[in-house]
Amino acid sequence: MATSLTFGTFLAPYHPLGENPLLSMERDLEIIRYCDELGFDEAWIGEHHSAAWETVSDPAVFLAVAGERTTRIRLGSGVVSLPYHHPLMVADRFVQLDYLTRGRAMLGVGPGALVSDASMMGIEPVTQRGRMEEALGVIIRLLNGESVTHSSDWFELHSAQLQLLPLNGSMPIAVASTTSPAGMVCAGHYGVGVLSLGAGLIGGKKDLAAQWALAETAAQSEDKTMDRGEWRLVIRAHLAQSRQEAMSQVREGREREREQYFRKVAGLRNDHTLEQEIEDDASIVGTPDDMIDALHRLQTSTGGFGGFLVLGNDWANHQDTLRSYELIARQVIPQFNGMLEPLQRSYDSVVENKRSFAEPVMKAIRKAYEDAGQQIPENLTPKNLR
Repeated sequence: MATSLTFGTFLAPYHPLGENPLLSMERDLEIIRYCDELGFDEAWIGEHHSAAWETVSDPAVFLAVAGERTTRIRLGSGVVSLPYHHPLMVADRFVQLDYLTRGRAMLGVGPGALVSDASMMGIEPVTQRGRMEEALGVIIRLLNGESVTHSSDWFELHSAQLQLLPLNGSMPIAVASTTSPAGMVCAGHYGVGVLSLGAGLIGGKKDLAAQWALAETAAQSEDKTMDRGEWRLVIRAHLAQSRQEAMSQVREGREREREQYFRKVAGLRNDHTLEQEIEDDASIVGTPDDMIDALHRLQTSTGGFGGFLVLGNDWANHQDTLRSYELIARQVIPQFNGMLEPLQRSYDSVVENKRSFAEPVMKAIRKAYEDAGQQIPENLTPKNLR
């Protein structure tokens, strides 16, 4: 089981139709900048081309802007839909992003989520998962500095090689995984990380351990290994000072998203309530203590994962959303990155030994009075020392 966690934000992003898209993008950039300031480790941005709610079409371009507004947070695609792109262009684009952000780029990949995107390009959905895995294999070889010749029914490479390689020698790669086994199996075949978006679905938690086992089996078949530290769960999280306040802040926005996007665009058919999602740890809405407890439960049920990504949305207003990220940074992250352990040891040691400190303190006070030629007050005792 992973002993510590990294934290980040995962912005598809979801924004309601009818809002100014320019301002929505600025809000997303502000969230990334604020997460950088608060000490979050990562930010991931998606790729979509239709349906109006997810308006970032090129995560690399968006992340290049985010890179100019941040200093340390790692920046990844969440995700590049590989069947939409020539693999050489993906590899080249992300190495360039890596240089522009001084080694902070990460490559998240997937087959493409919206059928409406693929339809506009004449791509048959049945081909997308296979093409994703084929393209990823080529991209990994290119990022490793190989000269690649590859002939496919949808792209070709002839002695192709990159002019530049990742700035730090390698680039973190992760494959999106939802409900089908394809993402986990693909990650296993190449021994790369996983972005488990299926963790944010009702019932998803119970399947996570089995899905990870699929990845490990696939890795063994290719003589690769899987690292739980590179397994990230992607789940909605919103915190406030009380559970009631947090739920009140998100309830209306959640219903709007479910009705206007997930029912009308994605074909959602269930009627799960917010309370059911919270009970199943498919959404974490409450206090910092609620989130800490939920993360411990998820660690236990999965056998251990390495990263938690807040799935961004417009459930709450922008200021409440920023406040939620602040609460995560102040009260949740330190519980999982080891920062509080030495502080707790110091506190416990002082509390346990406080009685032994009284006499040395009194001795020092007596000497101070003697040196000043004064008599120590009769009522000054170890019990009333502050």
